[in-house]
Amino acid sequence: MIAPIVIAPTSSNQAFHLDGELAVAKAARAGNHLQILSTVATTSIEQAIAARGAPVWFQLYPTREWEVGQALIKRAERAGSPVVAVTVDGPAPANWETLVRLRRTDTRQCDGCHGRTFREYVARKPNFDGIDLSGVTGLNAPNLTWDSIKRLRDTVKMKIVLKGILAREDAKLAVDCGIDGIIVSNHSGRMVDSGRATIEVLPEIIEAVGSRMPVLVDSGFRRGTDIIKALAMGAQAVCIGRPYLWGLGAFGQPGVDRVLEILRKETRAAMQQVGAPSIKHLTPAMVQRACSQ
Repeated sequence: MIAPIVIAPTSSNQAFHLDGELAVAKAARAGNHLQILSTVATTSIEQAIAARGAPVWFQLYPTREWEVGQALIKRAERAGSPVVAVTVDGPAPANWETLVRLRRTDTRQCDGCHGRTFREYVARKPNFDGIDLSGVTGLNAPNLTWDSIKRLRDTVKMKIVLKGILAREDAKLAVDCGIDGIIVSNHSGRMVDSGRATIEVLPEIIEAVGSRMPVLVDSGFRRGTDIIKALAMGAQAVCIGRPYLWGLGAFGQPGVDRVLEILRKETRAAMQQVGAPSIKHLTPAMVQRACSQ
């Protein structure tokens, strides 16, 4: 049985450890976790699937050029990926003031990893190999609309999951468009200031879609107690990002193995403490929400 803890897509894993996404895939294999690979991973979708020993989902930044998104999807499909997770919460670049301010004082040379331009950046991302990026200046897709999603549904054979849903209205539209699932996500709080936490909006989105599609959730989950809260509210799985990157940066694959092991143990312990012998026994009544003052 696949663990309800999913490896969320994170970019440029080789910036943390030379083995990058391959180490993460091997850890996912050891713990039987689903892995979602980022468009801008430093490992190709083919290599990730081989290291995982099982299908890996592909996260898609569609860019503003339809042909680029299609080429990325076709590559993932040929590699054997069954699901494309389309990121819909990044139509415009965020204003990361702290990053800009601190970068002025950072004397390290970052160009070797990230490059100075978009072309230099994606040149180190193997999923873009062979794709014409003429006219593409960034990963953001400011022209992405529900019509774009419908067009994807009509042309893509893979299952489609929308990553970045935070409103019940959008969840309902996803159902209407024939989407196969959603990931409730605020991009780890990095895209929109003053946005709502995913654990806050999860119950209303679960209510909006009912049993018509699976709902996953990410952003801010750090402990096993966090995970069982989301599962009790009705999420099918919880996606983890930063925690496994901390393990990767410190120790490579053994670090990722250890982080996932801790989360699994904490989740099991928390389930025992609330009297739930299995995930199906977790119920919303086990979660007490803070009262508004």
